[in-house]
Amino acid sequence: MSAEQLAAEVPSAGRYDGVLRYYELAKRAEWQVRDLPWGEVPPIPESRGGAQKQARRKDVWRSVITQQLQADAFAVEMAAQLFQLAPHHEAKLYYSTMVQDESRHTEAWLKLTEEAGGTAERDPHLDRLARMFLDLQTLEEKVFLMQVFFERLIIPRFRLIARSSRGTVLEDLCNRLTVDDGIHHGAGMAYERVLLEEADPKINKQLVKVAEQMLPIFVEHALWRPPARARIAAAMHSRDVQRLRADLDDGVRLANSLGLDVSQIALPV
Repeated sequence: MSAEQLAAEVPSAGRYDGVLRYYELAKRAEWQVRDLPWGEVPPIPESRGGAQKQARRKDVWRSVITQQLQADAFAVEMAAQLFQLAPHHEAKLYYSTMVQDESRHTEAWLKLTEEAGGTAERDPHLDRLARMFLDLQTLEEKVFLMQVFFERLIIPRFRLIARSSRGTVLEDLCNRLTVDDGIHHGAGMAYERVLLEEADPKINKQLVKVAEQMLPIFVEHALWRPPARARIAAAMHSRDVQRLRADLDDGVRLANSLGLDVSQIALPV
C-alpha cells in the first residue's frame, strides 16, 4: 500500500490535520530492520559469469548501497534539526517519527553494506548538499529543500533500484523506503503550508533563492557515478538526464502549489 492510500484512511481535524495525519500514518507504517528477509533471499542481486564479472557487479551494488547509506545518515541529522526547530507541538510529534525512520533506514543500510562486502566511494556532491541543508538558517528553508524537494525526488530512485534488484533484501528495503519517504514528503508539504501562512513575505523570495543555489548541486549529485558504475553510467546517461528533467519539472510544480514563483529559475540540465 502506498503512502497516499494509507493517508486517506486517517481522519482530518483542523489546521494541523495534514501534519497530524502523517504522524498517525508514520506510526502505522513503522517497521523494524529485523522484518527484512535476512538469510531468506540474497542481500543484493547475484550475477553469473567469471569471478571478475561477479566482482564488478558486486562493486556496482556496493556503490549504490553506499550512496543510500550516505543519504540516510545525513537525513538523521536533518530530521533531528527539524524536530528541534519546529515550534508547533503537532510538528514535533511528527518529527519524532521521522527521526526514528531515518535512524532505522541507516541501521538497515549499515547491515546491508556489511552483507554486500563493505562500503564504496562516497558521493562528494551529496556531501555538499548535506552541508548546505544543515547550514540553512530558517525552518521554512529546511522543510522546503529536505521534505518538499529532496524526499520527493528520491522516491523514483528507490523504485528504480527495487525493479533492478528483484528477489533481494535490497528490493524489500527500497519498497519500504518508498512508503516512508512518501510520508516524509507528504508531511513536509502539509507543514510548509502552515509555515508559509505565518511567514514574512520575504521568506518566499528566500526559498526561491536557496532553491536556485541548490539545483546545480542536486543535478551533479543525481548524475554522479563513481568508477564502479562508469560503464552503466555511459549507457544510461541519456535516460538519466530525461528522468532528471521530469523530476525537476515535478519540483517546479510542487513549488508552484505552495505559492512560490520559481519561473525565473533556469533548470540546470
